[in-house]
Amino acid sequence: MAEAEASVDRISFLPFELKVSILSCLRIDDAVRTSALSRSWRYIWTHLPCLRLDSLRDPLCNTCDDHAVSSSWVQRVHRLVSSLRGPLLVFELHFYDHSFVLYDECVFIVQSLLDLLLQKGGVESLHLSFFNATAIIHLPCFHSLRELVLSACHVALPTGFRGFHRLETLSMFLVRISNDDLNLLLRTSNNLTSLDIENCGFLENPLSVNLSLPLLRHLEFTIDELVENFSVVSSPCLEHAGITIRYDSTDYSSQNLAQMVMRQVTSVAMVSSLILNFDVLKCLSLVVLPFNFTIPQLRFLMFYLNVNTMDRRVYDAFFWLLRSMPLLKELEVELERTTDYDQADRVPILMRELLVKKHDGFACLERTVTSVTIYTSWLDVIASIAWIQFFLLNAKGLKLLKIDYSSGDDRIPRFIGELQKEEVTSSDAKVMFFNRATCQITNLRTNDSN
Repeated sequence: MAEAEASVDRISFLPFELKVSILSCLRIDDAVRTSALSRSWRYIWTHLPCLRLDSLRDPLCNTCDDHAVSSSWVQRVHRLVSSLRGPLLVFELHFYDHSFVLYDECVFIVQSLLDLLLQKGGVESLHLSFFNATAIIHLPCFHSLRELVLSACHVALPTGFRGFHRLETLSMFLVRISNDDLNLLLRTSNNLTSLDIENCGFLENPLSVNLSLPLLRHLEFTIDELVENFSVVSSPCLEHAGITIRYDSTDYSSQNLAQMVMRQVTSVAMVSSLILNFDVLKCLSLVVLPFNFTIPQLRFLMFYLNVNTMDRRVYDAFFWLLRSMPLLKELEVELERTTDYDQADRVPILMRELLVKKHDGFACLERTVTSVTIYTSWLDVIASIAWIQFFLLNAKGLKLLKIDYSSGDDRIPRFIGELQKEEVTSSDAKVMFFNRATCQITNLRTNDSN
């Protein structure tokens, strides 16, 4: 009796929707093979709502430097999509061509593949990656599209493009796109809530964007050689902004670049969350800072600092930012160190001179800042402790100061010894050392030490 029950094929009697859900967890090749299991499984895979294809993970396409193999793989993808019977909601295509060129035949098939997706309708999420491809792909107007992710490809908008009116998320990385096409895409995507643009455009036609999106909440933008201007004109719902500067050159002394960074920082004045990489402060230090500028809704700030390259002007930019955030509650600082040993001795002396003293004019430190986290790879007693002392001395309402590090455990006793000597403004302040490599925690209540 037990043997008879064991031989019953219960999985074949599962509801159709559950079978489709099971196949959705398999690689597409394995899902297709289930057609050979039995008549009840035949062509179940053609109703998959999600299709994710990657030439690097396909064993039949591990020599994509061969023109024939590349073309054959793209054709096979086209046949797969043509075989689908149900609506395709999610489509991801990652095509890595080792020759770094999409051949004309492949371009034609990819373009016809996108047109086929348009005919099927219903696509809500589209991810396209072509990795160093130079051929132009024209984006059809997917009316149901809610998420668009483009990576390492060259795209253009077709004539008469009217926009993705349901688009909520747009992410573009290493995308060659004209300034006119990008602005048209943004202008006709009024439902965008998340936007991430990095390394996009052309050197001969740099991007100039004045953003006006009524529903935008999350913005990530990278300023590099491909960007001439970027600012937020009107996005009243914007909550988070991340500003990054990435130039191949290490020279950030350009006044034009500094002015652009200044415009971008001041144009996101209504955000509640802000992330800045360390070159933002360096650029801000080159312009005259208007001390009447405020970010009145900001509650969370994270910024990166290159300890070895800091000078007095960078500190001035940091102080200006801190003064402009009257309601800041959470602050995270990531300290980065380079191998610039020429300044290794000078910078800590400057840090102690500028930081380790009582400062006035910081409304957020007087009233609202309760949590500060300092990230550092190496627990540097000289460089890191100056920042710890600054916040302990100036943040009246501080509850938790967390030092998140990955090495330097042997310096913890010296840190604690140094901190026990310091004046602490907040009686409730607690200092926590967290080693992310070992998950070890060392706590210190400053009111117990005084």
